[in-house]
Amino acid sequence: MIFKPEKYGIDDKPMQSFIDPEEIWSFISNAKTDRETIRSIIAKSLDKQRLSLEETAVLVQVTDPEMIEEIKEGARLLKEKVYGNRIVLFAPLYVGSLCTNDCQYCGFRTSNKKAERSTLNREQLVSEVEALEDTGQKRLILVFGEHPKYSADFIAEATKTVYSVKKGNGEIRRTNINAAPLDIEGFKKVHEAGIGTYQVFQETYHPETYKKYHLSGRKSDYNNRLTSLDRAQEAGLDDVGIGALFGLYDWRFEVLSLVRHTNHLEACYNVGPHTISFPRIQDASDINIDTKYLVSDEEFTRIIAILRLAVPYTGLILTAREKASIRKEVMRFGVSQIDGGTKIEIGAYADKKNNQEIDKEQFRINDDRALSEVIDELLSEDYLPSFCTACYRLGRTGEHFMEFSVPGFIKRFCSPNAILTLAEYLEDYAPVHVFDKGWQMIEKNLNTLNGETNVKEIKNRLERIKQGERDIYF
Repeated sequence: MIFKPEKYGIDDKPMQSFIDPEEIWSFISNAKTDRETIRSIIAKSLDKQRLSLEETAVLVQVTDPEMIEEIKEGARLLKEKVYGNRIVLFAPLYVGSLCTNDCQYCGFRTSNKKAERSTLNREQLVSEVEALEDTGQKRLILVFGEHPKYSADFIAEATKTVYSVKKGNGEIRRTNINAAPLDIEGFKKVHEAGIGTYQVFQETYHPETYKKYHLSGRKSDYNNRLTSLDRAQEAGLDDVGIGALFGLYDWRFEVLSLVRHTNHLEACYNVGPHTISFPRIQDASDINIDTKYLVSDEEFTRIIAILRLAVPYTGLILTAREKASIRKEVMRFGVSQIDGGTKIEIGAYADKKNNQEIDKEQFRINDDRALSEVIDELLSEDYLPSFCTACYRLGRTGEHFMEFSVPGFIKRFCSPNAILTLAEYLEDYAPVHVFDKGWQMIEKNLNTLNGETNVKEIKNRLERIKQGERDIYF
């Protein structure tokens, strides 16, 4: 299918769709799932090589329980190789729930008359950020409904406001965005405002299913959404995130489509997505979905393991849509970022609301623990919680990020920066029992870095943090 530049904001040449359902299904249908083939694919991934569509198709077709366990074990080993034991933490901040789309799975959709619509003004936005800073958050993702009010100028101004809020030792150092696709000029504006990753989820890559669930509004244009992150790249915004909403169509098709989207971005712009998200359908106000393709817990675990093997260097995000027990399980198989202390009702952080009201939210969350509780569990499970933003702030994004990450730089940059940001959190915000446990984790990780990096300098910077200095990074 040809896309017209004047319609989609692509000011180069017309672009053809890179999603071919027949091609994707042919890979799935023709996959050879003998044990030798499966093990050779896992071995390729463990050598930190991205998998092809054909190889990924083999993994999604595996039904042998023993080989499924080998896939999971391969994912666990790969995650340790690429990411170490770090888990990056963030919080979503819903800025506005106005929306002109009619997406049948979403509580914000325009036909849902039960939904309460609101948008934070500047004063309210500042209050929300202050409340988040009071808990120790350093990384946010701003979430907007798809509405003309939430223009590129509006998003850019909200981003600048977030960065301007400083309360005590609190500050937000990275603001990612989940909002409607923009044109090239719009992406340039938000890029200049200093955003981190810009996320646009395709929801489902299957064109007919997409049409079924997106009845009206700009989001009903499958092709415009599919090419949105090409426009971001054309605008110089090379830090982008993709995702699919699992449960709308066959999960095997969606996994291969995510890999195909990754291939497309790498082929055209020499850099793939910074992150991939894989939310599952959850309860929302007055939703209307076919339950045929809902994803079980067992399938969900496999999806994450397969994605980790398929795209070794792409961050995988798991949100509080999932209950705590599922999050605990699947972090072993590839997840590198999670949210904590999550509230998705507009204004809920400042109001300190703990009860969910489904008519005021986009969907129901299933892990409503405080950030300190999430960190406590991470420490108990031998993870190193991280609020690091160093790569973004030092320009290690896009192709520059790949230059550093592909050879592996966990012990040179990521682990030291995770240690430093954890120390800040412990000194400023942690309850006593988390404080003690956290410093024990720091000592443990310093011991693993001996001989790998300059531990003496890390310890020196830790002392500076204890003396009150903040925002120290490599």
